[in-house]
Amino acid sequence: MHLSDLCWVSSSLSPVMTNTMTEDLDVLVFLPQNNSYLFSYERVAPAIRYAQKRLKADGGQYSGFNFNIQFENSDCLYDAFFTLADRSCGQKPDLILGPVCEYEAAAVVRLASHWNIPVISAGALATGFANKNKEYSHLTRIAPPYVKMAETFTAMFEHFSWRSALLVFEDDREQRNCYFTLEGVYHLMSNYNIESYVLTDDKPLDTDELLRSISDMEVVIMCMGAEKIREIMLAAHKRQMTTGKCIFFNVELFNASSYGNGSWKRGDEYDNDARQAYAALNTVTLLRTVKPEFENFSIEMKMPFEKVGLHDCNDCENVNMFVEGFHDALLLYTIALHEAMKNGYSKKNGTEITSRMWNRTFEGIAGQVSIDANGDRNGDFSLMTMINVEAGTYEVVANYFGVNGTFQLLPAFNTEHFTLKGGDKDHPEKTDKSDTPCGLGVSALTGVIVGAVLGAVILVAFYFFRKNYRITIERRTHGEECDSGKHRQLREDSIRSNFSAA
Repeated sequence: MHLSDLCWVSSSLSPVMTNTMTEDLDVLVFLPQNNSYLFSYERVAPAIRYAQKRLKADGGQYSGFNFNIQFENSDCLYDAFFTLADRSCGQKPDLILGPVCEYEAAAVVRLASHWNIPVISAGALATGFANKNKEYSHLTRIAPPYVKMAETFTAMFEHFSWRSALLVFEDDREQRNCYFTLEGVYHLMSNYNIESYVLTDDKPLDTDELLRSISDMEVVIMCMGAEKIREIMLAAHKRQMTTGKCIFFNVELFNASSYGNGSWKRGDEYDNDARQAYAALNTVTLLRTVKPEFENFSIEMKMPFEKVGLHDCNDCENVNMFVEGFHDALLLYTIALHEAMKNGYSKKNGTEITSRMWNRTFEGIAGQVSIDANGDRNGDFSLMTMINVEAGTYEVVANYFGVNGTFQLLPAFNTEHFTLKGGDKDHPEKTDKSDTPCGLGVSALTGVIVGAVLGAVILVAFYFFRKNYRITIERRTHGEECDSGKHRQLREDSIRSNFSAA
């Protein structure tokens, strides 16, 4: 861990030019143009430019780095991979930021790692990306992966001696955010009795069936849209299951409608019942630290939306995990690059620069950022409960700090609220999760593998077709042109992906 990084801001803004290095750097950023994404171009690009301006200011030690930032569209399917592949014979970027979506990120990171290019993303949070031995070797995750959030639940289970949980989540079979979110819980807590209940288009919510499944469990952990969470809590309250017989949680990592937002109020006839039901609902979310610099940053992030008059970007002004993360990504790369160059390495040595981004701590826009030895950010999370039932207001009652694994109870914490009532429940023998026929029983890696295999085959085949290449298996001669080398390189990478988890 590099403790000197904690003072990087002051040093970078220092007028002393002694350690200033000069280098032109090409940065390729993949962000969706579609503002329905929380990590869209309109939301995130201002944060990256803010970091670029900050690094350049006042002649600090990083002011000699000239970032040429190119933004490209990410459609969470194939766009990012095609854009990167088109550069195989031309100028390759020195750094890639993004993509966020799991399936698209898998293809991009494989190719970038093959080309020795560092990749930093505030996404790619699924458990499968933790395997950095080969195909994801150059990936640094600047936002806490889902498995880091799962550590919060393991800390609570140990503290309260809970033994069983039902994971209830929506699986859209596309981006699969909730699927990947609770996958981390499922696999990290293999020593507990964990079962899953999955909602899909083919299997809509059946509250009667779900509540029967809940009745055998101590804890329920939910990840789904806010409306469905409200429907479940109302049904549980009607069955008198919100009186301590079961502990309810929802996960709200991104403050978005795709995750339950903890809001009970709708202005309808069920509001009063919903308020009482939500008194039993606890929310796990990212810990928010507030410092003056972050407040200024938040104000700056709102200005671009006011200038362009966006009408289709809900809550664009909110500084979410992705906005904050991509800002800090450029800072982290700059610190590592500067250190590598001081030690005689080139900007093209992606392996060396990546290694210097791992296992270090630095000061980000919202507070201290800690990257572990595997290149993944340690996460800090908060536990919120309804403190005032009459008013229906929530408050943070505990925090989990991932860097040292501590669970901090705050003054508002009420142990009685998390104490099971009604006696011990039966705990069936743990079954082999690999034999579970649905839900998370088959590792989420399997889901990614299937998607990656099909996606890689389709996208690589389409790419070759588009470029009108002939696919051959003859050995190439030393005199071949660049296009042939490009074809061979992509073919070998796509073959690897067929046998790899995303």
